[in-house]
Amino acid sequence: MNYEDKKIVGILATNVEMSVALNVIGHLSIAIGKYSDNEIMGKPTITDKSGMNHLGISQFPFIITKVKQGKLKTAIDSAKNNPNLLVADYPKEMLETRTDDELVVAINAKENEKLEYLGAIIYGNTQEVDEITGKFQLWRLD
Repeated sequence: MNYEDKKIVGILATNVEMSVALNVIGHLSIAIGKYSDNEIMGKPTITDKSGMNHLGISQFPFIITKVKQGKLKTAIDSAKNNPNLLVADYPKEMLETRTDDELVVAINAKENEKLEYLGAIIYGNTQEVDEITGKFQLWRLD
C-alpha cells in the first residue's frame, strides 16, 4: 500500500472555537481509528534506540480543513452516500449532552436536515476523498 493511496481529512466548521475544535477532532479520530480497516495504521509500535516503545500512527496523510456550516453538511452527506468512504460526524448535540444515552435520545429526536454539524472526518481512497474535500481551506490558527 502506497502512502498516497488513502487519505484522512478532518473538516471543521469555520465558526467552531479552537477549544471545541480540538475536542471535535479528538472524538472523531477515536471513531475513525476504531471503525476503519486494519490497513489505516502503520507499525503497531516503534522502538527507539533506548528500547522505549511508542505507539504507531496512521500510515496515510491526515489533514485538517475548515469550511462554512453549509458546505460541511453537504460534504458529510456526499461522503455518506459513497459506500467506499468511512465518515465520522460530530453534530452539535455531542456538546449539549453529558452521557451517551442522552446523546442517543437527542440524535434520535432530529431529522438529518435539522442537525448542525461542527466537524467530520472522512477516510478512504485519496481520489474519492479529494472529490469532496479537495477545495477546502487548510485549518490554521488565525
